[in-house]
Amino acid sequence: MARIDETRPFIPVNIAVLTVSDTRTLTNDTSGDTLVERVLKAGHRVAVRTIEKDDAEKIEVLLRRWIADPEIDVVITTGGTGITGRDVTPEAFDRVMEKRIEGFGELFRMLSYQKIGTSTMQSRAIGGVAGGTYLFALPGSTGAVKDGWDDILVSQLDNRHRPCNLVELMPRLLEHLKPVDA
Repeated sequence: MARIDETRPFIPVNIAVLTVSDTRTLTNDTSGDTLVERVLKAGHRVAVRTIEKDDAEKIEVLLRRWIADPEIDVVITTGGTGITGRDVTPEAFDRVMEKRIEGFGELFRMLSYQKIGTSTMQSRAIGGVAGGTYLFALPGSTGAVKDGWDDILVSQLDNRHRPCNLVELMPRLLEHLKPVDA
């Protein structure tokens, strides 16, 4: 059974928050506000927060900049994961990811199914890793942000979570780039 090991010290991570939307601004971005509130409440730091239009090239440029920034450990996006013509967040993620975390999207949809039923099939929530940075794309609704954070990410981004968590793997995310000793 999963649990928090209180004997271990908590390690905060630096999280970049991106809302993907053609219509939202910082004054009406309730999903971004919800995510930032939860990140801070959990004890993590918000390294940067911004809004970008549904444009795969612009999202890709921003993701690459954040992946290259050693002060950012995790990128979480909200929005642009649906199936309409303007929903391009997963495509931008595909352009930068080195590895997919298949279980993230699968788990998100499984948990979401319990709340919204078959409508969850319209979500293309996705997770991955690039340049030692975790990447997670959540749908744009406030409910989806709550589900993704409360039911998955809050525990996986807590190094005290047992039996395992994503934080303890962070030092090993770049080991494929290290030269192999002969």
